Amino acid sequence: MDTTDNTAIARISGGANEDSSELAPSRLNPEVWEGDEMRDALSVRNVSEVYRQLRKHGVSQRQIAAMTGQSQSEVSEILKGRQVMAYDVLARIAAGLGIPRGYMGLAYDEATEIQVAGTSGEQQAEEDESVKRRKFLAHAAQVTMGAAVFGSSAEAWAASPARTPAPGRIGVTDVRQVEAATRALRALDYQYGGGFCRDAVVAQLSWGQQMMQASTTDGVRSRLFVALADLHSLAGWTSFDTGLIDSARGHFANALNLAKQGDNHPLVANILYRMGRVYLHQEAPNDALKLFQLGQIAAQESGSELAVAVLCANEAWAYAMMGNSDQAVKLLGRTRDEFARADLANAESWVKFFTETDVHAMVGTVHTELAQAADPTHTKYAIPALSRAIDAYNDDMARSKVFNLGMLATNHMIDGDIDVGVRTGGKALDSAEGLKSARVEQRMQPLKKEAARRSNNPDARDFVERMNTFFA
Repeated sequence: MDTTDNTAIARISGGANEDSSELAPSRLNPEVWEGDEMRDALSVRNVSEVYRQLRKHGVSQRQIAAMTGQSQSEVSEILKGRQVMAYDVLARIAAGLGIPRGYMGLAYDEATEIQVAGTSGEQQAEEDESVKRRKFLAHAAQVTMGAAVFGSSAEAWAASPARTPAPGRIGVTDVRQVEAATRALRALDYQYGGGFCRDAVVAQLSWGQQMMQASTTDGVRSRLFVALADLHSLAGWTSFDTGLIDSARGHFANALNLAKQGDNHPLVANILYRMGRVYLHQEAPNDALKLFQLGQIAAQESGSELAVAVLCANEAWAYAMMGNSDQAVKLLGRTRDEFARADLANAESWVKFFTETDVHAMVGTVHTELAQAADPTHTKYAIPALSRAIDAYNDDMARSKVFNLGMLATNHMIDGDIDVGVRTGGKALDSAEGLKSARVEQRMQPLKKEAARRSNNPDARDFVERMNTFFA
């Protein structure tokens, strides 16, 4: 058993407890967080080193587990070097240990804490992820089809944050300001990642939601529903990009409700596409596919070929992850057909992002998935498609460019072109500097895996070391 003497516990907790070797200290002495080594570890969110420093202060693994809500095996793995990247886990560790949030770059105000981190939903965070996915599918089905296809859901998706006073009456100009702010914040997300602008999105959302209490005309109110749905969708996307999955799910659920109230089918389709992408990130393609299929219903009802194309492309990705190459390739063909028929000039703002460049990127993504999972010959389709997308991306789409560079490097590795793969992978890491996105490391894992498989090559071996250093 991992034991700690009473003297050490008294020093770290500010007072001795009976049988303190078995109990977690009720609080840690704040001075623990002020040492140079501890502050350095906190500043880069090196939880492994934080735990090692606590062990030096006499706090046992059992006590760390009790304070953070983790299992002892999790604490042991972290002490051995396992990285903690998810924002919500970092926040829970900071809260459990009493770490000043600012020391880990986690500080935010009350409104953000309620709206983004979902601190009122502690029980939700403890649910199994598959249960949460089923609940969201039930909610999405209710909104999209008016029936609980996957079961009923009475989920309270998000609490209302503390708010500052808002106008008593609003007009179309007020709604346009919300729309303009959403466009500007979405551009920041594309360029710098969700971590750069998430708090600003939530602050804007806190203000915008108060407008729903103001008096106005029916036409303005309907437009407000749509504007706030889009802003909730952006809050969901930036939360997802920061690693806050539960918060993302709550925002997307609220976005669905508002988009439905605003009778905007293309936006409903877009929200379902984005939540489906969250599930692809979690490697749950079957659940993602269900959301994409629900989104397809809304997209077809809207009459927007562009919205249909977006959903087809992502359905293809889900099928590729499941190893179904026939369905994936078939849906890519439909993506191209729908895109060719789309009225790009008159498309709504939340679907305009899907340009010809994104078609190439999705073609490359699907064939990369198939090359890894089933048939390496798919690299001959992935490489040219990804190359065209990368050439077309500018600095405003930095995150997308990083993802595509990583996939392009992976395909070159699969083809045995290790030199090209290493050079391309190096460009991806260079471009990732400054991005505030928790997804970058996960999207680069296939490249790391392919490089590690070729560790007999010194360039591949050095590149794996560079990746380890970069993400540490």
